[in-house]
Amino acid sequence: MKVRRHRDNPTAPTRSGPAPARLDRRTKNLTKRLQAGDIAVIKHSDIDRISAEALVACRPAAVINADKSISGRYPNLGPSIIVDAGIPLIDAVGAEIFDAVDENAEISIDGATVFLGEDEVATGVLQTAETIADDMHAAEAGMNSVLVDFIDNTIEYIRKDSDLLSAELVVPDVKTTFTDRHVLIVVRGYHYKEDLAMLASYIREYRPLLIGVDGGADAIIEAGYRPDMIVGDMDSVSDTALTSGAEIVVHAYRDGNAPGTERVRALGVDCVAFAASGTSEDIAMLLADDKGAELIVAVGTHDTVMEFLDKGRKGMASTFITRLRVGSKLIDAKGVSLLYRQRISSLQLAVLIIAGLVALGVALTATSAGQTFLGLIGAQLDGLFGWIGSLFGGDPAAATESAGLIQGLNP
Repeated sequence: MKVRRHRDNPTAPTRSGPAPARLDRRTKNLTKRLQAGDIAVIKHSDIDRISAEALVACRPAAVINADKSISGRYPNLGPSIIVDAGIPLIDAVGAEIFDAVDENAEISIDGATVFLGEDEVATGVLQTAETIADDMHAAEAGMNSVLVDFIDNTIEYIRKDSDLLSAELVVPDVKTTFTDRHVLIVVRGYHYKEDLAMLASYIREYRPLLIGVDGGADAIIEAGYRPDMIVGDMDSVSDTALTSGAEIVVHAYRDGNAPGTERVRALGVDCVAFAASGTSEDIAMLLADDKGAELIVAVGTHDTVMEFLDKGRKGMASTFITRLRVGSKLIDAKGVSLLYRQRISSLQLAVLIIAGLVALGVALTATSAGQTFLGLIGAQLDGLFGWIGSLFGGDPAAATESAGLIQGLNP
């Protein structure tokens, strides 16, 4: 994987604040309450692409990471996304910052140093495009061993620990009817927003069942639809989605323990548990397949080594097995927005049409033939409007005259 050095991106300021601090060791929890202008304080080793995009969307004044944003384990893309957006990223300040700074406390940064009032509370490394490129280059050097470990873990899991091919796997009964229906499964993965937008015409025509995998349910709602079912461990989906009327299937551990049920039931919503190993998107596909779906279309699902490393998974056995079970019924729509992009926008098309009409009008008024043509059209319109007026109590004689004029112009 080649690291591209960015030259024309916004330069992050070396000073920010004072601004309210928002602290959370889990980035996806923090982004739910992070506001524009706040300073985000996280503890996230190897910031992944999805988390970085979520942080950038919140437009914080700065991001302070107690951990290393690039540990060297693999070349993760998150830090470059943050810095390229012009947001200062202070790395490796240490977990002590969570004890030194309270939520909503006014903090500021100067270079790589964090201040609470006039007091220095932490210092780390100010990441730049150059330091990130150097870290990414070092991480790439170890990718061969990472790939070998990833493959070994995948094979070992399939041999010894997978329950997805076992007859003991019990798919729960659900109220939603899948038989002979198309099913669209949405996961908040790479390009999920763009791909979901590209599928708008498909959704209108086929009206598939919409299944959101955890935060994918919020993506469905943001796109203007309502999820029919939500599948996941319920740690990254909003209360709004959970109370939207969708059927809830909580992903449980193999022993049947499902911590997510507590949150769902606290909202007064019924749910069923699906005990299985693997990822929540895997069990969503298995559920749709088992209940007789005709076609399964997946958006934003994870299926590459980099995506699984971003999620902190050491193998992809469950995804491999799931795709074997589902077979040709599955169509992965992830990346469809990259395959086809509209080359001309609606605004550009409208401007082009208006310019053409203006040019045609100028051409008609500049020639005698065009003037005669416009006169004929005007006469036609006068006769038509006169006839229409007579239908609503106008002068009958005028209507007769208008009709005669129309007839005379159309021998």
